[in-house]
Amino acid sequence: MGLSLLSRREIPQNNAEIAFLQDREGKGAKLELTLYRKQRKFTQADYEDRVFDHLAFEVKNIAETIALARKEKIAITDEPFRLGPNGPLIAFIEDPDGTLIELIEQK
Repeated sequence: MGLSLLSRREIPQNNAEIAFLQDREGKGAKLELTLYRKQRKFTQADYEDRVFDHLAFEVKNIAETIALARKEKIAITDEPFRLGPNGPLIAFIEDPDGTLIELIEQK
């Protein structure tokens, strides 16, 4: 996704670890990921019942990103398509827990 690791640290009181990522130019929002070591199961609600729908990332080349996803055996739920004649090119992939990730390539 073109993100670089900014920092990573242990949170002993929660038996967790957090990591912060950001685009390589340091211009976009920071993404925080949390790993709870005692959590053994994550259940994603069915699509209609989800409160949280998806994350979105702008990518420079959607074809290259999808090719890399295929190589890594990442589930591609929607192949690249254009939102209208002049709209961006988008696609959707899923993380291992079933969270949708939208990929957006602007013109």
